[in-house]
Amino acid sequence: MRDREKARQKAKELVAQMTLEERASQLRYDAPAIPRLGVPTYNWWNEALHGVARAGVATSFPQAIAMAAAFDEELLKTVGDAVAMEGRAKYNEYSRHDDRDIYKGLTFWSPNVNIFRDPRWGRGHETYGEDPYLTSRLGVAYVEGLQGSQDDEYMKTAACAKHFAVHSGPEGVRHEFDAKASKKDMYETYLPAFEACVKEAGVEAVMGAYNRTNGEPCCGSPTLIRDILRGEWDFQGHYVSDCWAIRDFHMHHMVTKTPEESAALALKSGCDVNCGITYLHLLKAYEQGMVTEEEITQAAERLFTTRFLLGCFDENEYDKIPYEVVECKEHLELAQKMARESMVLLKNDGTLPLCKEKLNTIGVIGPNADSRKPLVGNYHGTSSRYITMLEGIQDAVGDSVRVYYSEGCHIYKDRVENLGWKQDRISEALTVAEHSDVVVLCLGLDENLEGEEGDTGNSYASGDKKDLELPESQRELLEAVAGCGKPVVLCMLSGSSIDMQFAAEHVNAILQVWYPGARGGKAAADILFGSCSPSGKLPVTFYKDLKGFPAFEDYSMKGRTYRYLDREPLYPFGYGLTYGKVSVKEAAVVGEIKEGEAFEVSAVLENNGDYDTDEVLQAYIKDLESKYAVPNHSLCAFKRVALKKGETVQVTMQVPYEALMIVDEEGKKYVDSTRFALYVGISQPDARSISLTGQEPVKVDITL
Repeated sequence: MRDREKARQKAKELVAQMTLEERASQLRYDAPAIPRLGVPTYNWWNEALHGVARAGVATSFPQAIAMAAAFDEELLKTVGDAVAMEGRAKYNEYSRHDDRDIYKGLTFWSPNVNIFRDPRWGRGHETYGEDPYLTSRLGVAYVEGLQGSQDDEYMKTAACAKHFAVHSGPEGVRHEFDAKASKKDMYETYLPAFEACVKEAGVEAVMGAYNRTNGEPCCGSPTLIRDILRGEWDFQGHYVSDCWAIRDFHMHHMVTKTPEESAALALKSGCDVNCGITYLHLLKAYEQGMVTEEEITQAAERLFTTRFLLGCFDENEYDKIPYEVVECKEHLELAQKMARESMVLLKNDGTLPLCKEKLNTIGVIGPNADSRKPLVGNYHGTSSRYITMLEGIQDAVGDSVRVYYSEGCHIYKDRVENLGWKQDRISEALTVAEHSDVVVLCLGLDENLEGEEGDTGNSYASGDKKDLELPESQRELLEAVAGCGKPVVLCMLSGSSIDMQFAAEHVNAILQVWYPGARGGKAAADILFGSCSPSGKLPVTFYKDLKGFPAFEDYSMKGRTYRYLDREPLYPFGYGLTYGKVSVKEAAVVGEIKEGEAFEVSAVLENNGDYDTDEVLQAYIKDLESKYAVPNHSLCAFKRVALKKGETVQVTMQVPYEALMIVDEEGKKYVDSTRFALYVGISQPDARSISLTGQEPVKVDITL
C-alpha cells in the first residue's frame, strides 16, 4: 500500500537537514544536486501526452483527442501503464549514465484535462474533448495507468492534471488574458475533470494555467489552489506552474510589480515548483519579508514527498524494468489497437470498406497522404519507424493493386515548388484520379497549423485556427478531385472540427483519422480495407461553421458544446458509423435508485449488419424540471461493446448518482428534480444524430 505519510516523514527529515538556500533551490523545475545529502539533480519537466515525449525513441500512441474518440477507459488505462513502463525504463538507463536532463525524469506533465470548448483552440487536440464527464473518466484512467495502482508501495510515474483551470484559448493572449467564468460554469464544466483526477485517481501533481481566472493568475490563485484544490478537494500532492507563467504576473497580468512579488504570490498561494526562473528571486523575497521560511520549507517537503513516493531514494521493483520494453512489440500492437478504435467514420455510401480483389488501381492524393507530421500531433516522441497513409495503403494491397500517388497541393501554401505556378500539383492529382478506380484523399492539418502558442508554425493565429476551413490550397484540391467522377474517400487528419459541408455533399465516404500515431497509416488501411470495422465516436461537436458562434474570448458555456448547442451541427458529439448495423432494442434501470449511490442501466444490443464490429453504447440524461439543468442533455455513461454479425448481447452500465444533480448559480450541486429522461443508444438523442445513424435511442423515464 502506498504510504504518503511515511514518504512525507522521510521528506521532512531530509529537508530539515538543508539550509534555507538549498530548500529554495529545490523549488525550481531544474532542481540542482545537494551532494552532501546524497540528493542528485532532478528535472521535474517531462511530457507523456500520448507516449513518452521529447526524450528519444518511444512508442507513439494516437494524439489525446484521438484516444478520447475510442470512448474506452480500460484501453486508455492500459496505454497509460505502457507509457509509464517506457518512462521508467528510459529513466533507469538515463540515470545509470548520470543523465538527469530535461524530459528524463519520472514526473510527467500529462494529462491535459481542459475542456475543448471552442473549435478554434489550437491545443484542443491535447485534450479529451468537450464533455466534462468523458474528460473525467478518461483523465482518471490515464492517471491511474501512469501512476499504477494505489495499492502499490511506490508510484510507477507521477501524473499531472493540467492546466488548472478554465484554460482553452485564445493562445495569443494567454499570458495576459482573464478568463471570466460563472460559478455554475466552473463547477458544471471546467472543474469536474480536475476534481475526479484528484479525488478518484489521486493525481500527484496539478499544473496551473497561464491565464487569470476571474481576476486571479492561475499559478498564484488562492481561490483555485488553496480554497478549491487543497481545501474543498483535499489535494495532497504538489502544484507546478506552467512554464514561465509566474513571470507573467508582473510582466503581463500586472498583478505584481517585481519578480520578488510574483514569486511570493505564487508560493503563498501554494505553487511548489516554478517551471521558469522567477523562484530564483525567492530568497530576496524572503529577505524582504514577503515569504516565510515555513512556506519555503513546506513546498520543499511536498516535492520530496513525491520523490520518495517515486522511490527515487530507495531500491524498488521499478528499477528492474528493462530497456527492452521501449517500443516493444506489445506496445506497438497496443498503439495500433488504439488507433483503430479512435478513427471515426462520418459518412459512407457503401464505398467502404474497399475490396482490393475488385480494384486494379487506387489513387492516393493529398498533402497529408505521405507526410509524417500529421501522424504524431504535438508533444510527441520519436518513432523508429513511421507508416504514412500512403505507405499503409501500399502495404495493405501489396503488388496486387497499382497505387498512384500525388501530393496534390501544399498543406497551406498556394504551390509546392516556389518557382511553380499556383496549385502546381493539381494537374498531377487529376491525372492520378483519372487513372484510378477509387481515390483516397488525405487532407487536414498538422501540429504546424494547430497547436501551442510559440510552438507552431501558425504564427498568424499563435497556434489557434482563425476559422474552421481547410487552407485554401486544400479546398481547391478537394473540389477538383470530388468533381473528377471517381469514388472519393476523404481521410481527414486533424485534431479538431473542420468545416466539411462541401465534402459531406460531394464525396462518397469520410473517415476522421485524427493524428493516429507514428504508424497510424497501418491502422487507417486496416479500416479502409475492412480488416476491422471503424468504431470511434466524436469527442467534440463538428460544427458546420462559426456563424453565430460565441466570441473566442467568451468563457460562458451558452451556445457551446453539445450540452448548450442552439443550432444543428454537421456531425454531433458521440456520433460515428461502423460497418455493422447495431441498434439498442431495449433499455431499463435495474432495481431502485438510492440516494448517493450509482445506479445500473441494462441494455440489449443487436448487430443486424454483415460485419463484426465494436459499438459504443451511450447514455444521456435530461433533467425535465430544474431551471438549472443544461438546455439539452448530458452524457452520463458509456461502454464499448464487441458484437459479431447477427449477435445480440445484454450489457449493463453504471450511472453515477451525480448525473441526477444540477449545478446552480452559486456552483452548488444537488438533486433539484423528480423527473428525468434517460436516453440509451449508439449516439446522442438529438435529431441530427438520429437522421445520420437511422437509429433512435431508447428513452427510459426516471421518477425519484
